Amino acid sequence: MSDQTFDDTLQARLKIAISIAEEAGQMIIQARERQGFSQRLKKDNELVTDVDVAVDQLISQRLEEHFPGEARLSEELAPESAVHVQAAQLWVVDPIDGTVNFAQGLRHVAVSIGWMEEGIAKVGVVHAPFLGETFSAAEGAGAVCNDQPIQPSSADSLANTLVGTGFPYRKEGRKHLLKRLEAVLIECQDIRRNGAAALDLCDVACGRLDAYYESVSPWDFVAGWVIAREAGARVGHLYEPPKSVPEDLYPEHLLVAAPGVYDAMAYLLLDADQR
Repeated sequence: MSDQTFDDTLQARLKIAISIAEEAGQMIIQARERQGFSQRLKKDNELVTDVDVAVDQLISQRLEEHFPGEARLSEELAPESAVHVQAAQLWVVDPIDGTVNFAQGLRHVAVSIGWMEEGIAKVGVVHAPFLGETFSAAEGAGAVCNDQPIQPSSADSLANTLVGTGFPYRKEGRKHLLKRLEAVLIECQDIRRNGAAALDLCDVACGRLDAYYESVSPWDFVAGWVIAREAGARVGHLYEPPKSVPEDLYPEHLLVAAPGVYDAMAYLLLDADQR
């Protein structure tokens, strides 16, 4: 297969994924307008609404129509597969990233659709229906927001670094993160906690944030990871991922940052862990 054919294939996948994400976004907007959805807590105190499930079903149906038989890892329909999925081709889907934001009427909500081949994340779409923005990228083609090229910031010192992060739903899991938080608040410009990891990654990709760190779930980050990497941000993990899990699917201790501050952020966070 020639490089041109390969690129065309990725672009075709990307175009379909964008269409699916935007259709899902319209479903999310309509659900909020109706305000008739139910909500409950899953394990670890994580909120889910019936809209999450309905949107996940829509995305799954559309992916099966266009890419029959390809494996899917999604938050509501197949979460038990987690990071153990070993598939040559894998779709990684979060139907509503920022479910609490959605339920509360906040605007930081996104549909996240990523595609991986042989363990490498190659296509990413993050659509924010209430913000009117669609971030997208394919391997080797750069990243865009609403079809306009994006790139990370030129930040080159921690003092000028605006940092995004998030915290686990289980409150007992938050305590050990306080040292990292303290270090960031002391050394960096400030911190933002917007409640949607996929959008945090895209905000680094387009320079609204200078860095982002967190441990999440695979469906929270795969699409945004592609977008940030293709935009020119550095993406990685604070600790070496296990050999059994593809790096692009391993969701623990993520660090995504503008190239000029990545190393300094990594040192700051790792040093905080040792205190």
